[in-house]
Amino acid sequence: MTPDFLREFDFFTGVPDSQLRALCDFLMDEYGTDPVHHIIAANEGNAAAIAAGYHLATGKVPVVYLQNSGLGNIVNPAASLLNEKVYAIACLFIVGWRGEPGVHDEPQHIFQGEITLRLLEDLDIPAFVIGRDTTDEQVRAKLEEYRSLFAEGKQAAFVVRKGALEYEGRHVYANAHSMTREQAIRYILRASGDDPVVSTTGKASRELYELRQAQGQGHGHDFLTVGSMGHSSSIALGIAMHKRDRRVWCVDGDGAAIMHMGAMAVIGAEHPENLIHIVLNNEAHESVGGMPTSAGSVDLPAVARACGYAVAVSVSDPGELDAALESAKGSGRLAFIEVKCAIGARSDLGRPTSTPRENKAAFMAELGGGV
Repeated sequence: MTPDFLREFDFFTGVPDSQLRALCDFLMDEYGTDPVHHIIAANEGNAAAIAAGYHLATGKVPVVYLQNSGLGNIVNPAASLLNEKVYAIACLFIVGWRGEPGVHDEPQHIFQGEITLRLLEDLDIPAFVIGRDTTDEQVRAKLEEYRSLFAEGKQAAFVVRKGALEYEGRHVYANAHSMTREQAIRYILRASGDDPVVSTTGKASRELYELRQAQGQGHGHDFLTVGSMGHSSSIALGIAMHKRDRRVWCVDGDGAAIMHMGAMAVIGAEHPENLIHIVLNNEAHESVGGMPTSAGSVDLPAVARACGYAVAVSVSDPGELDAALESAKGSGRLAFIEVKCAIGARSDLGRPTSTPRENKAAFMAELGGGV
């Protein structure tokens, strides 16, 4: 089925999801990033709060879209802001169901998939599952049921199975940068040597893993943050503070860094001199389709400096990157490097063949932290 059933709503906000690619392309074709109708949020809790503001300003029902992995980020606003026992703010959630029981998915989605419907139930959010065989009539009938809930200041959800939504359009995303993310990671690996590397969720970790394979190296130096988007820099901070004799590298993404930007304030306040924080900025949520992030209009090095990073620079070509990496290594100070990257990855890009627990064991053994 198509996302046409949502045309009666006129405000959407959320965080992109590959399971909801049809919806995301539909919204970009209909509204782009016109903030009157569509705001791509920093994280799902941010989206719920933006939706609340829209409702307060208009009295209308907003739509919040997200991957089910982002349900954790909406628990607080859903329970303490939107709920009928608090402000009673109506909202429709569109949730992509990754890790649905019985459907093959990546390890980071398995448990989240198992608890998705139960979590919505605990939040007192009725959910209707949309699958490939769900008809427009069934969805519209459910929307009619939901209207009475919305009138009472309650929330409801459509949980979308893999392949359930279709859209004939295919929005194309691009930017003006030329250096690929994989090319940048190749330079970072050369500079980091035997130092521990913490990489963010999505394609960056997949490219890092395959580059190690191609170079005949093991994976013990790398911690691949396959889930928990936005937290790789905090993981790196925890390591850096307790392994003062090791230089620690964090390979972050722009969407991830913005999702939990408060982490940069904590890192700056603790100022670990053995941490180098790199943000690969292609201004896009590329791993889930390519919708833009706000990083195209944010001066990330200025944010880092304001947070207390001693060194903060932006680079856009291999020569600048190489120089910045060597300078950061030699500075002995907390450093931040923004790397402007193009959107795109190899069509044959694979996924790690080792499990997260195997990755953890190898990393801890290499780091000397036990198993």
